[in-house]
Amino acid sequence: MSAGAGFPSTTRRGLLVGTASLAAVSAFPFAGARAQAAPGARHGLSVFGDLKYGPSFQNFDYVDPAAPAGGRMAFTAPSWAYNQNPQTFNTFNTFILTGDAPPRMELCFDTLMVRALDEPDAVYGLVAETVEVSGDGNLYVFDLRREARFHDGSPLTAEDVAFSLTTLKDKGHPAIRQTLTEMAEAQVLTPHRVAVRFTGRQSRKTPLAVTGMPILSKAYYSRYDFEGTTLTPPLSSGPYKVARHEIGRFIEYQRVADWWAKDLPVSRGHFNFKTLRLEFYRNRTAGFEAFKKGTTTYREEFTSKTWATEYNFPAVEDGRVLREEIPDGRPSGGQGWFLNTRRPVFSDARVRQALGLVFDFEWTNKSLFFGAYQRTHSFFQNSPMFAEGEPSAEELTLLEPFRDELPEAVFGPAVLAPVSDGSGNDRTMLREADRLLREAGCRRDGTTLLTPDGAPFSFEILSNSPTFERVVLPYAKGLARLGIEASFRVVDPAQYQSRVNTYDFDVVSRRFPLSATLGEEIRQLWGSRAAETPGTTNLSGIRSPAVDALIDAALSAPSRERMIVAARALDRVLRAGYYWVPHWYKPVHTVAMWDLFARPGDPPAYDFRPELHWWVDPQKAERLGKGG
Repeated sequence: MSAGAGFPSTTRRGLLVGTASLAAVSAFPFAGARAQAAPGARHGLSVFGDLKYGPSFQNFDYVDPAAPAGGRMAFTAPSWAYNQNPQTFNTFNTFILTGDAPPRMELCFDTLMVRALDEPDAVYGLVAETVEVSGDGNLYVFDLRREARFHDGSPLTAEDVAFSLTTLKDKGHPAIRQTLTEMAEAQVLTPHRVAVRFTGRQSRKTPLAVTGMPILSKAYYSRYDFEGTTLTPPLSSGPYKVARHEIGRFIEYQRVADWWAKDLPVSRGHFNFKTLRLEFYRNRTAGFEAFKKGTTTYREEFTSKTWATEYNFPAVEDGRVLREEIPDGRPSGGQGWFLNTRRPVFSDARVRQALGLVFDFEWTNKSLFFGAYQRTHSFFQNSPMFAEGEPSAEELTLLEPFRDELPEAVFGPAVLAPVSDGSGNDRTMLREADRLLREAGCRRDGTTLLTPDGAPFSFEILSNSPTFERVVLPYAKGLARLGIEASFRVVDPAQYQSRVNTYDFDVVSRRFPLSATLGEEIRQLWGSRAAETPGTTNLSGIRSPAVDALIDAALSAPSRERMIVAARALDRVLRAGYYWVPHWYKPVHTVAMWDLFARPGDPPAYDFRPELHWWVDPQKAERLGKGG
């Protein structure tokens, strides 16, 4: 249950290059064209100013710059973003809401800067050789590499960067539009210099998020509609481009041999596979069978039963397939059943709390998951932002202004998910759930529970895969003891994505990872504006002034320590709101692979993307007959 990473519509703008704005930019000493780096030029950025790599670094520590290029990785997508769908695709336009795009389309597009995966949030120059930042942090001027090119050989210029940022802000996927809300304008200064101005209300991470936005070809999109779905691969400039594909079945991304940036420090040791092939299956069983046959060669396993009992096929037993548990030091994020508070039946927090009491994690973990998981209590699990015990004095300073609107539980020990007796029928928890439901105005009519308005209490858990049925059915059985009818409905991937985008569901299960440094993505998860914006990740429909204020505090924190304090206060409020029934997590990646890959060593601490910097070992591939 993964989703990528990993983000309100705005007034339409053209390129903002008015006289007054240009004059303001020109007031900065670094605004004009230059033959060498300006005194304030930086090779990298981070939220709190700390950078691991100096200006003369040659490659990131977690890659092997001498890794051989070639071979193929075939896999099913373990994560995805924007409008991407891991089960099918019908468009190559991945930066809008409409349609279902294949995961990893972003690898076809260059960005101004790229993340170092062994630092919490640092980015270093790709298309942008350097960046200069104004004293107030509201103006960023990027000096672009003159050698940057699109795949058709046309130059990538400041016009393309400004066009891309403006277009994405006006017409992009809601996750992108919200990220760019506080970007005021993007201005072309010279063919290779572009200025990005912010409103002053942006979070500290927003400029870094801007540096990771895809760069589109202005010339290409003067001929094609950016907002349209299309099965024509768009012109791009990144390390891969779309190659062979069959709609809804597979897509191959071909490494661009003459990619203009292949020898840059941020690129060395990356993009070693000649071909990345993503396979699409409607359910996990079909995907697993494909892996057993060698149709896919890498698999991150998310089903504990499969991991515990089904990796006993011949290729495992004779060593052709390897299994590993690779440590995951990132915040685990949150997986759970999200209760859609836009539905009246879930509007009362006592009802939501009661539904959480019915889920018997201890029985589920023992009986269905072979003890593989730990209980999730919050979105900040496995990180310093996870709130524990009583709120600190610093947290109370942030919480006290909202005491009248917040439940008293916020000001006591942090709310934890309930712990059952593991029987699958914990009567103590069911009695407490029944008490909360009655307190909320529900009443029994024989064996049926009625909501406060007199309707039978029923809801649907929506899914795009039957895999979760074995977890849902025991939960539904527990709900039935309280007189609640919960049904499980599986729909096709396109319908599922459409319904989730428009919040046309009662309950849905998802997992959302978070980064070690919070950014605009948390507005998408919990912000009030996102609650009514189609396509956001605020699945529960949270609307809370306190939550909005704490999001602001976390995103404007002047130090990592202050960000952690604000995040813990936010964590307390979210957990006391019972907006979801939290599931489980494990602090490792359970991966299986055909024994043809090599890698540099320990994975970087802040992301896990084997397709970016692993490679095919030619000798292993030859032995398995999987060369090429």
